[in-house]
Amino acid sequence: MIAGIGTLVNVATVLLGATIGVLLGNRLPVRTRDVVTDALGLVTLLIAATSAMAVLDSGLADAVGSSAPMLIVLGSLLIGGIAGSLLRLEQRVESFGGWLQTRLSGDHGTVERHRFIEGFVTASLLFCTGPLTILGSLNDGLGNSADQLFLKSVLDGFAAIAFAASFGWGVAASALTVVVIQGSLTVFGFLLGDVLPDPHLSALTATGGLLLVGVALRLLRIREIPVADLLPALLVAPVLVEIVSSYT
Repeated sequence: MIAGIGTLVNVATVLLGATIGVLLGNRLPVRTRDVVTDALGLVTLLIAATSAMAVLDSGLADAVGSSAPMLIVLGSLLIGGIAGSLLRLEQRVESFGGWLQTRLSGDHGTVERHRFIEGFVTASLLFCTGPLTILGSLNDGLGNSADQLFLKSVLDGFAAIAFAASFGWGVAASALTVVVIQGSLTVFGFLLGDVLPDPHLSALTATGGLLLVGVALRLLRIREIPVADLLPALLVAPVLVEIVSSYT
C-alpha cells in the first residue's frame, strides 16, 4: 500500500464531513448546535480518559519504576507547556486560523472570525493530538498498514459533521493541519524504520490523553486551556522515558 494513503483518506473525510456539517448546521437552531458541541465534548472526554489510562501500563512501570509514570507525564506537560508558551504556539495557531478565515471567506466580522478560528483550532487539536494520529501515521510511513488511519478517518468524518454544524468552515480548514502533522509523522515513520518501544508509546499516549482533556474542557466551555502550548509535551514524554529507564 502506498505510504501516505491514510492521511489522504483522512483529509477527504474531514472535508466531506465539514461540508455536510455546514449544510446541516445552517438548518439547525443555535441551541441544537450547542447541544451537539456539548455531546462531542463529553465523547472527547471519554476518549481522553481511556488514553490517559495508558499511564498505568505495566510495561511503562517495568521500564521506569512504579512511581515514575505519573511524574513523567507531569514533567512532560510542564516542560512541554513552558516550551510551547515561550514559542507562543497557541497564539500562532490562532493567528494562522484568523489569516485563513480572512483569505478563504473574506469576512472580517468579529463574531464570524472568532467562530472560524475556534472551529479551526479545536478541530485541529482533536484531529491531531490523539494516539491514532501518532501510531497510525508512523505505521503508515513504515509500510505496515494504514488501517489505524482508516479507522481515524471514519471517526474524524463524523466529528467534522458535528463540529462544522457548530463552527462552520473553520473545521474544513483543519484539513491543512492534518496534512502537515500526519504527513510529517508519516515521513518520520518512513525514516525511522521502526516504531517507538511500548513504554515510550504508553507515556506519549497518556500525555496525549491529558491534552484531549483540555480539548474537551474547551468544547464544554468550562475553561479555555491553551492546548496548543502543551503540544511539545508529546515530544518530551518519550525522551523522559528514555532518560529515566537508562538509570533504573
